[in-house]
Amino acid sequence: MSTPRYLMCPPTFFGVDYVINPWMEGQIGAVDRQRAQDQWESLYQLLKDDLRAEISLVAPREGLPDMVFTANAAVIDNGVALVSNFWHPERQGETPFFAEWFQDNGFETSLSPCVHEGAGDMLFWTAPDEEPVLVAAAGIRTDPSAHPYICATLNRRIVSVRLVTNAFYHLDTCFAPLAGGRMIWYPPAFDEASQETIRELIPAALRFELPDEDARQFAGNAVGLPGAVVMGYAGSKTRAWLEGEGFAVHVTPLDEFLKAGGSAKCLTLRLDSGLV
Repeated sequence: MSTPRYLMCPPTFFGVDYVINPWMEGQIGAVDRQRAQDQWESLYQLLKDDLRAEISLVAPREGLPDMVFTANAAVIDNGVALVSNFWHPERQGETPFFAEWFQDNGFETSLSPCVHEGAGDMLFWTAPDEEPVLVAAAGIRTDPSAHPYICATLNRRIVSVRLVTNAFYHLDTCFAPLAGGRMIWYPPAFDEASQETIRELIPAALRFELPDEDARQFAGNAVGLPGAVVMGYAGSKTRAWLEGEGFAVHVTPLDEFLKAGGSAKCLTLRLDSGLV
């Protein structure tokens, strides 16, 4: 089994400097920078030392506080990096720095003509013994026109869904593919048609619906590894389901990043195709 590889960005310049999602409202200037650094370091050490993942770092840039959320940098598949074209002007300055990192590290790098926000809105789900499916969200941060473009570029099957709740503005805030085709999610974040699409795609035995409290604490923003799940929060029911499915559950506090609308998954980008 190959070693999972992730891209992370130190939180040197992280803070809430503007409001582009509901989590940021009332949080400008409220981030405890030392606590954020400590929480990020704990996540980094957990992945690198305890779970033996390979971690690469992209340099943080002053004036780009959300660059710490590397999940939004690109869609990654088999050495191809489709670099994000961000919706909000506040984040558009990140694109050239991420593109430069991918180019310098051997990725076939492409800048998208369509608005999309990388693995924030596009996540691979893999059924046992089947080809990966790219579940792709639109409606808040990603334009639907990006889906056929990415489908054609990567030659992957795409299943399109629509997000309808601003608090869950990216797919990875409410949908987490895990090893063995399992998945945790928060159905109210999706429109009814998309909920039905996901239920048809993923068998009931492989999916778990997050309780409201867990969803509000971004339990759905989880990092899935072989045999393990890393998350900033897990309520008793969520933990029991995950452990019952054979996962080691690693909870590491990330509440400083929740002030900006992010948690464990937002802080990592899977580099080896994004597949569990």
